[in-house]
Amino acid sequence: MDQYDPELFVAEIEKLATELPTESAVGLFERGSSQDSTGHSDLAIPLYQSALKQGLTGIRRRRACIQLASSLRNLGRSEESVELLSAELDATPDELNAAVSGFLALALADLGREREALAISLTALSSYLPRYNQSLARYAQHLTASDELDK
Repeated sequence: MDQYDPELFVAEIEKLATELPTESAVGLFERGSSQDSTGHSDLAIPLYQSALKQGLTGIRRRRACIQLASSLRNLGRSEESVELLSAELDATPDELNAAVSGFLALALADLGREREALAISLTALSSYLPRYNQSLARYAQHLTASDELDK
């Protein structure tokens, strides 16, 4: 993408997407990604939603969820972002788990739920540590345990 002017990049992706069927989930996703990558979250959201509705699968489906949630957050719709990413926490684990956690933490922080955001971030980080990973994960769990008792 860095090799193109943003408008030319979007135009190139639009051109490539025309090689796919009109309602291709992959085409919709790639079009949404090009809009998102060039700063047009508002234009990306309906494309991501359509791609998911059309049955986008595999790693692109997970990427679409993350990117849609990020775009929603960018437009001040953090509640929707949290809802979408919270559901992704239950998805089959893959290489995007930490990204789900990171973007969920950002959306939670926007909503004033910083302790929950920190707990999610530290839990994600703990899986990458060569040592202290279990301790860090337990401490992260304790950050929100007192909040749960208060409810």
